[in-house]
Amino acid sequence: MYEPIRAKSVHTTMAGTTADFPHRSREEELDIQLAGHLAALLAVTDELRAAAPSAGLDASAERLTEQVARLRGGRTPTRASRGRRERSAVALHRRAHALAGRALVVAASRADTAAAILAAECMDAHTQALDPHTLASH
Repeated sequence: MYEPIRAKSVHTTMAGTTADFPHRSREEELDIQLAGHLAALLAVTDELRAAAPSAGLDASAERLTEQVARLRGGRTPTRASRGRRERSAVALHRRAHALAGRALVVAASRADTAAAILAAECMDAHTQALDPHTLASH
């Protein structure tokens, strides 16, 4: 009733062809992901520094740079120019808080204590910056 398949199927398995493309371990993938989150957090931190310079943001940016470089095998991240953008400080602190949270999740998954502590400290700093009492005093 059915005609047998005469041509080779276009749907093949990956068995036997695994050497055709590079593979990364789970740890390498997590390193890449964590470095990306921390680099994005660094970019937002640089925007905040441009809008309202502070010693705390400078120290945070330096620590973020060190962690990104460590995760990228010594390659330092590209830094944003100090050009002024038109985003509000509240929006930047919210974005930074979200990025720090993502970095914390990946750092915890990767068991990277230094990055997890840095991400948690950044979350705390941005939470404090978003506190209505802190915003009212600026």
